[in-house]
Amino acid sequence: MRFVIVTGMSGSGKRTALKMLEDMGFYCVDNLPVPLIGKFAELILSPKGEISKVALGLDVRADLSFLDIEETLKELRKNGYIFEVLFMEASDESLVKRYKESRRMHPLAIEGRLEEGITKERQILTSVKADSDYIIDTSKLLTRELKEELERIFIKNEEYNSLMVNIVSFGFKHGIPSDADLVFDVRFLPNPFYIDELKNKTGIDKEVQDYVMGYPEAVEFMEKLYDMISFLIPNYIKEGKHQLVVSIGCTGGKHRSVTLANGLYQKLKNQGNYGLTLAHRDIAN
Repeated sequence: MRFVIVTGMSGSGKRTALKMLEDMGFYCVDNLPVPLIGKFAELILSPKGEISKVALGLDVRADLSFLDIEETLKELRKNGYIFEVLFMEASDESLVKRYKESRRMHPLAIEGRLEEGITKERQILTSVKADSDYIIDTSKLLTRELKEELERIFIKNEEYNSLMVNIVSFGFKHGIPSDADLVFDVRFLPNPFYIDELKNKTGIDKEVQDYVMGYPEAVEFMEKLYDMISFLIPNYIKEGKHQLVVSIGCTGGKHRSVTLANGLYQKLKNQGNYGLTLAHRDIAN
């Protein structure tokens, strides 16, 4: 029996995660009243039960103390029940944007500001997040990428560390990404923009890739960058970091940075037990 508790920030994708787990064969229940959680676990985890995978969604509600849920989970462990906690996370900026787009009310901001509700919820969930088995930050995740992360944990059963590495190409003339942890400037490389047949292409096109990587400086930079990121990732995991944004910039964000970002992504892909995404912020500008 695999029993998963799905919780986290409101607006971070808990219900989406539950739907995906349901597609993976989990029996899913959302927002079960706290007094029934213990009885539910007793019935569902019975040796005579026919269900092999269960996911239970738990939310913070304006009329519910999450301390009650925490005490209930402690009691379950005390009674010998084995379960995993999946915590869905997202940045304040992402949550505000999602709530404004959906025009929904935050459960803890019915009579106040959205930002205050998010701050209050984050404080309430501090301890349960700290005790979670898995933390997935959906701030930059596409739906497809979230599904891949869940499959990696619950289908492939790979060893999991809650670090999401986001590789982002950008153009300096459009500004450095505000959430960048590491910024690399590749404007020292020859610019394909000044080659007529390459000007209107991008780093996704093979012709541009061949031009950029045709310089030994680009090849050496890629090797040194890969070596450094490979060194940093396990150390960030050890320190409990959940998201790493690696930003690679050139002048316009279409040629050199895209080529190098693609190259780094391919080198890091399938290299470790961490999540990996790739985005080209300014490729269409």
